Amino acid sequence: MTDNVRLRHYSAAEAENVLAQLVDVYLDAHADDGPLYTAERYEQQLAAHMPRPGWASVTAWTGDELVGYIYGFPLQADTHWWDGIQGPVPEGFLDEDGRRTFGVSELVVRRSWQRRGVARALHDELLRNREEERAVLLVRPDNIAAQHAYNAWGWQPVGRLRPSWGGAPLFEVRTKPIGS
Repeated sequence: MTDNVRLRHYSAAEAENVLAQLVDVYLDAHADDGPLYTAERYEQQLAAHMPRPGWASVTAWTGDELVGYIYGFPLQADTHWWDGIQGPVPEGFLDEDGRRTFGVSELVVRRSWQRRGVARALHDELLRNREEERAVLLVRPDNIAAQHAYNAWGWQPVGRLRPSWGGAPLFEVRTKPIGS
């Protein structure tokens, strides 16, 4: 990663102060990914996710510019994360209690900063001291760069999932053991 990039942890309350920048980076990272990647939909996603218990983020900055971030939260017993799962999964795989699984919701880096180690640094920093048993994320099967990165970082595919929101794409579900 470039030496002039600094990482910073944010709670949900702290992230409220950089919300517009989070949306801007998201839009930049997904500029070529189609009509689902809008400011309005993403603002709604953040508004739904940030109040969740244990929400955590790591941001990457160069000077005053936000160049990337990752965020997620522990999956509670009443989670809807698994709604839309397809195919068989092992018994008990979907059971959550707020301590078992950390859901990684977004990992985005500005296009001009991609392939420079920023995503890996964000990923590693967010998951470094987590106490959950495992992490989970969703990745589009056509996102080849992300697929390769997640393979290299030890994420294993476990199935497919189509979220319930309108026009949602089909995602690959990946998990990775974490925690102490």
